[in-house]
Amino acid sequence: MIIDNFILKHKKQFNLKLFVQAVLHEDVGDGDHSSLATILKSKKGRCHLLVKEKGIIAGVEAAREIIRLIDPKLTLTIFFRDGDSVKVGDVVFVLEGRVQKLLVAERLILNVMQRMSAIATKTHQLQSLCAGTKAKVIDTRKTTPGFRFFEKWAVVIGGGSNHRFGLYDMIMLKDNHIDFAGGIVKALRLAKLYLIKNKKKLPIEVETRTLDDVKLLLNEGGFERIMLDNYSIADTKAAVELIGSTFEIESSGGITEENIASYAKCGVDFISVGALTHHVKSMDLSLKSF
Repeated sequence: MIIDNFILKHKKQFNLKLFVQAVLHEDVGDGDHSSLATILKSKKGRCHLLVKEKGIIAGVEAAREIIRLIDPKLTLTIFFRDGDSVKVGDVVFVLEGRVQKLLVAERLILNVMQRMSAIATKTHQLQSLCAGTKAKVIDTRKTTPGFRFFEKWAVVIGGGSNHRFGLYDMIMLKDNHIDFAGGIVKALRLAKLYLIKNKKKLPIEVETRTLDDVKLLLNEGGFERIMLDNYSIADTKAAVELIGSTFEIESSGGITEENIASYAKCGVDFISVGALTHHVKSMDLSLKSF
């Protein structure tokens, strides 16, 4: 399952239990006094997650884990899984148990699932536009602080792939690194030397801004991926022809729904889209009693 693979891969960097504790401290504080004042502790009820906008649902397994941490006695009956297409009126799941706990869980579940579903929907849309090519839509580090785990998880659910998760799992030499280091070749050589000295095995990606940058890198070698940053379609085609299959190729910058297919057809391996995680509008979902 996606949850198993994703959580196992990133469990050292993200603790779901600590996340839930932190957001409940922020939201509940010393108590949900509205519910405590009006609803008996023993009162039980049920509510359903209702879809109010067409898209790809994401966050079902996240909701399951959140519910388990809030009250393991709450029961969840699931009708749609992560990655399923949903339409207006669909019921994703039914949640039953103590009403006070249901109402504590309500907003957290919605906040997580609405954003995850929007990201999964956008990813699915862009990846579909790349159909018939080898290009994989990937995310970036342009994520909401503290919420990156869920946002990158949603990209995977939507059919895309993750770029590096953080600064620790890849050496990525961008324009600032290159400029401060004194040039693209010098930056690359320093990065390779750093890995040797520190006995680390990390992939290296280098951002290029011109075809001349690409040529310099090809003469140097010793990296895994070349980023073509803000290249035109014509220059992307020229770069792909220069690079061939020797290194992975990533297009980045200025990618839109209107041009992503054209970039994909150039033969690149990856297309990174920051807007997947920093420019989406949450999907309309509700958690209502019935």
